[in-house]
Amino acid sequence: METTSPIERILRGIALTLVVIFFMFPILWIFMMSFQTNETILSIPPKVVFSPTLENYQALITGKLVSNAGTLDIAFMRNLGNSVLLSTASVAVALLLGVPAAYAFARHKFRGSEDIAFTLLSFRFAPPLLVLLPLTQYFQWMGLANTYIGLIWVYQLICLPLILWIVRGYFEDISADVEYAYRIAGHGWFATFRKIALPLAGPGIAAAGLLAFIFAWNNFVFALVLASADKQPVTVGALAFVTASGIQYGQIAAAIVLSIAPTLALALYAQRYLVEGLSLGAVKG
Repeated sequence: METTSPIERILRGIALTLVVIFFMFPILWIFMMSFQTNETILSIPPKVVFSPTLENYQALITGKLVSNAGTLDIAFMRNLGNSVLLSTASVAVALLLGVPAAYAFARHKFRGSEDIAFTLLSFRFAPPLLVLLPLTQYFQWMGLANTYIGLIWVYQLICLPLILWIVRGYFEDISADVEYAYRIAGHGWFATFRKIALPLAGPGIAAAGLLAFIFAWNNFVFALVLASADKQPVTVGALAFVTASGIQYGQIAAAIVLSIAPTLALALYAQRYLVEGLSLGAVKG
C-alpha cells in the first residue's frame, strides 16, 4: 500500500484550499455586500473592514426600499412565497406524473417508447423564448394567464423531463427479478410498484426532485412573461431593485442570500440522496 509523503499532503491541502477559495469567494463577497450600504459597496478601493448594517434585510422584510428618489414599496417576501409555492407544487405534480411514467418506460418496452421519451426530454433542449409566444396566446384563450395553475403547468417543461429521465435510469439499474418474485407471490403490478420499486428507487427520486426544485426555483423567463407582479417569484422580483435613482446593490445582495438559502439548505440536507441518485441512476438511458 502506497503512502503519501508529508510534502505531497501539504501540496494537496494547499491545492484543495485554493479551489475552495476560488469557488466560495463570490458567495462570501455577496454575503458581505448584504451587510453594506451602497456607498461602502461602491467605494474604491473596496473595503474589507466595514461597519455592518441590517438595513438591507430590514428593507426586504418590511417591503420599504429607501433610495434617493424616496421610499419605494417592494414585495420581496411575497415573491419569495411565490417561489416556494411554484417550485414545490411544480415538483409535486412532476413527481406524481413523472415517476409512474419513468417506471413504465423502464419496465414496459413498446414500439415508439424511446421516441416518446426522447421527445419529452427534448423539451429541455428548446429555449424558453421558442414557446413563450404560443404559450402566451393559449393561456389568454384558456384563462390561465397570470394564474398559479398556469405557471405550475408551464413549469412542467422544466421539471417533468428531468424527473422522467433520471428516475427512468434508476429504475433500469434495479434488478427486475425482485419485482417478478413479488408478482409471482400473487401481488398486482400497482402493489409491486408501490411496495418494491418505489422504496428501492427512493434515492433517485429524491435526487431528481431536488434538481427539479432548483431548476424551477431559478427560472426567470416564464414567470416574467406569463405572470404579473403579484405572482412572480424572486428571480423576477429582484428587478425592483433597479430603480431610476440607481441600482441598490446592498438590497440585491441581501435578496440573493435569502433566495438561495432554501435551496442551499435543501441541497445540504439531501446531499447523500443527490450523490447516490445521480451516480447510480443518471448514467443510463
